[in-house]
Amino acid sequence: MLGVPEDREAVRKAVAKWDALELEEAIINARGAGGMVRTMEEWAKHPQAAAIASLPLMEIVKIGASAPEKLADGDRPLSGIRVLDLTRVLAGPTCARTLAEHGADVLKITAAHLPSLGHQEYDTGHGKLSAHLDLREPKAVETLRGLVREGDVFSQGYRPGTLGDRGFSPETLATLRPGIVVVSLCAFGHVGPWASRRGFDTVVQTVSGITHRQGQLFPGATPGPQFYPVSAIDYLTGYLMAFGAMVALGRRAREGGSWLVRISLAQTGRWLVGRGEVPEGRLKDIPKEFTPSEIERWSMTTDTPVGRLHHLAPVVRLSETPPRWARPSVPLGYNEPAWPAR
Repeated sequence: MLGVPEDREAVRKAVAKWDALELEEAIINARGAGGMVRTMEEWAKHPQAAAIASLPLMEIVKIGASAPEKLADGDRPLSGIRVLDLTRVLAGPTCARTLAEHGADVLKITAAHLPSLGHQEYDTGHGKLSAHLDLREPKAVETLRGLVREGDVFSQGYRPGTLGDRGFSPETLATLRPGIVVVSLCAFGHVGPWASRRGFDTVVQTVSGITHRQGQLFPGATPGPQFYPVSAIDYLTGYLMAFGAMVALGRRAREGGSWLVRISLAQTGRWLVGRGEVPEGRLKDIPKEFTPSEIERWSMTTDTPVGRLHHLAPVVRLSETPPRWARPSVPLGYNEPAWPAR
């Protein structure tokens, strides 16, 4: 972590010695995630931008045959639906948290050896159970396979092929559990020269010209690229994933089949930029921060295993089936890798 100014300055000086494109490639070759700042015009000429442009915002593809499965007669839209959440950081966890808001039983699967910010899980973990499974161990692989057989949605956010190499590709999952909905997230899409690259929200912003344009419109204390003030690509992608999962579950109920919902952060970023820019004149009277009273109105308090948590409530309001979380956030690995009774 570069929290100390001296560390940040040392990194800045080291980076300044590199050619930007050479440094980008060196980071990727070292199995890292990073990218060179590009303008939107430069990105538009890049082969990966062309590959992304050939894709829709999100794909919902039938990947196997199975009988229709009627949704449960519960009091919430996703009552009885079981979701395995094998995602990290923000976009994927937001998807599973959203499904939990509408009644799904969500079981987050991670492993003790994987790095984690820790505190972030208390925001993205509302409504979820959380268990550790080390997929380097054959016993853990078999446990996950058993969970898949009894589940409905498998949401994953690792690089293309990563879980496939461990026996959990979409096609294998559809064979293991006919009727499953697989939600698959990656950074740069499943086609193109960057399809296997690691990445996250700010990397996509950087390489695609978003930070360059943001720096032009909203300069910081020093000239240069600027990130969006919120992780817009992450959150948008997470909500789109949840929407795609629900559409696929509806299709399974009507016509049967196993389904793959496929999206990338770069596809979302392209869609977001395509919405256009708000004219500068319409922004002059917009306050930079929400007021404390506004935040309080949108917030709630939950008792968790680690104490009382004050946090934002579900955003969406529905008159007949109000979103809510039936379970509090818990520490990673707090539960056993097992489904609760339906």
